[in-house]
Amino acid sequence: MNQETGKYLIFFGVVVILIGILIFFFHDSFKWIGRLPGDVNISKENFRFHFPWVTMLLASIVLTILINLIRKFI
Repeated sequence: MNQETGKYLIFFGVVVILIGILIFFFHDSFKWIGRLPGDVNISKENFRFHFPWVTMLLASIVLTILINLIRKFI
């Protein structure tokens, strides 16, 4: 462990806290997550299957952009 590792841990800790605060106060605004057009949802009498592949794709793209921006400026 070195000083850079400590900086990254503090940064990601602050990011997690900010995300938690956003979810706590604005949880009603995030109901669309997992219900985008293209997400697979199969419901039958005794069976339910939900596979949010469009949501996962969107999350992957957003996280990739954020991580690349963080790596560029830090």
